Amino acid sequence: MNSRRRLMGTVTSDKMEKTVVVEIRRTFRHPLVGKVVHDVKRVKAHDENNECKIGDKVMIVESRPLSRHKRWVVESIIKADAKREILAEVTEELAAEGIVADEEIVEELAEEIAGESAEGAEA
Repeated sequence: MNSRRRLMGTVTSDKMEKTVVVEIRRTFRHPLVGKVVHDVKRVKAHDENNECKIGDKVMIVESRPLSRHKRWVVESIIKADAKREILAEVTEELAAEGIVADEEIVEELAEEIAGESAEGAEA
């Protein structure tokens, strides 16, 4: 491994071509006051194959300047957004049964399932 900085963040925007906006959250104790400080930084990162979607957890690595604002490259997708995976499964199941469902209803179902799976993981 090289000495380049690596940070973990969440993709907040994927609307640009081969570029994603990654939000990096950091929590630390202020050295003088002692209060807990929450720091949020948003950086643009290069995504060569447009694989990242909103909500994905990604590892980004420092690189040479690629454009005016891009100084990071997406190294790997650590965890894909669970809601998107569940949404795809629900639509496949409904299509297999021959049911044509409204997109809003399918999204609500996916949110409910994602919420139940998150509660089960916490317990």
